[in-house]
Amino acid sequence: MPYNHKEYMKKYREANKETIKEYNKEYMKKYYKEYGKNYKQTEEGKKTQRILNWKYYKVICDDFDKLYEYYLNCKFCEECNVELVEGNRGKYSKCLDHDHKTGLFRNVLCNTCNIKRGFNDNNIVRLTNSERMWKYRLRAFILS
Repeated sequence: MPYNHKEYMKKYREANKETIKEYNKEYMKKYYKEYGKNYKQTEEGKKTQRILNWKYYKVICDDFDKLYEYYLNCKFCEECNVELVEGNRGKYSKCLDHDHKTGLFRNVLCNTCNIKRGFNDNNIVRLTNSERMWKYRLRAFILS
């Protein structure tokens, strides 16, 4: 009878299920501990993470690689022309602006302009302090 590697491996896996399971657990722990942490620090890891975030926030784009290059090369806010800062927090941090209804990319903006545009898109009306006070008093009057 000729040697059949596929059959041999199938029998081996059935006979050694627990050993294989333990080996896989240990291997994956070691893999993620050593490789997973370091990967996020590399340029490729940062790119992958940023594109995944854009997809999570439902940004629609034909070529995310081109969009990422454009994002990296953009040094000034396209609305107020202030110099952009790398990082996630801060007044002038870089933001990828997109239309929340269609998901299409619009501009690279500073955080301040991105928030302002979000209020305009959602037609959120900002009340003055006196308007807030009257609204509060009216609500209190109605509820009493």
